[in-house]
Amino acid sequence: MVIGWKQTTVLVLGAAVAGLFIAWSGLIGISASTGHWKVTDWFLHWAMRSSVRTAAIGTEVPPFHDGMLPMAAGHFERGCAICHGSPAMPSPAIARGMLPVPPDLKTVIPGWTDAELFQIVQHGVRFTGMPSWPVTEREDEVWAMVAFLRRYPELDASSYGRLAGHAASSAHEPGRTPETCNDCHAPDQLDRDSLIPRLDGQSQTYLRDSLAAYAEGTRRSGIMAVAIQSLTERERDALALHFAEKSAFDLQTGPPPAQVGRGEQIARFGDPGRRIPACLSCHDRENANPAYPRLSGQPATYLAAQLRLFADARRGGGPYRALMERVAANLDEQDIDAVAGYFFARKPIAVEGASRSGN
Repeated sequence: MVIGWKQTTVLVLGAAVAGLFIAWSGLIGISASTGHWKVTDWFLHWAMRSSVRTAAIGTEVPPFHDGMLPMAAGHFERGCAICHGSPAMPSPAIARGMLPVPPDLKTVIPGWTDAELFQIVQHGVRFTGMPSWPVTEREDEVWAMVAFLRRYPELDASSYGRLAGHAASSAHEPGRTPETCNDCHAPDQLDRDSLIPRLDGQSQTYLRDSLAAYAEGTRRSGIMAVAIQSLTERERDALALHFAEKSAFDLQTGPPPAQVGRGEQIARFGDPGRRIPACLSCHDRENANPAYPRLSGQPATYLAAQLRLFADARRGGGPYRALMERVAANLDEQDIDAVAGYFFARKPIAVEGASRSGN
């Protein structure tokens, strides 16, 4: 018997109709409590590994440093530990009823490369509870999380708690919003290589505008999107006032002298031939626009990261963000590092009329 194209078409259509009928009948179980067949579980994991492996091809892994870890650890405690658990707490009972059950990361992370972890963190995994990064274009944040995950298997409760701050034991406690911010932003925890900014010494206007930009999505950050997602506008304004009333204080360390010289040149005089204005013509000066951030004393790595985001038009921010995009586009890598090092070494300027009480 010869099967022609008509018979083949009828068979294909019949199989499709039969499949739709079976799905419509409700005979296919979807309850998480019954689990997968072993062959289904194997196939899904095999397909996932194959997909991640292929997607990771050609991914360039940046160098990791310890300054990436605290920011990622604080986010992990608030956004990831609720399913995976952490060294500070076991996986919640409700997560163990998911299908598939969120894995113990200490056992599975060594089986993935850095590039593969990046794909999983940035894009998530379908048919599981693993979401994509809240702002997928912030690859710098994703890489910080990958750096943290690479260190994760060796962390105990104590070392994890030092990285995550007080968040490791109180991330879900209500009524402690300023203290929750200080889990990450406490000035005494921020060194030169930190990716977290200092909030003390900033104006209320700048802090209010920044929080509003995060909430409205005009300043894109997966970490901050999660951190402020439950705050009302009134609570954001109260936070801005709280930190604006705290005066900045000096940091004792600074960059190498060669960086200070080049950074100071750009900060004070700019480079008119390259259309780079002097940083101090807007920032950290008397009677400056309160919507402009104060840069002195900020971690150098944080400032450099923000300038690169501006240069790539990926940072966003308050009402004057377009000005910084035009300026940063004319800076090269050495300029960025030099300016960031210079402002890190400067003594921070206290907010006029602010409380002089320290942290």
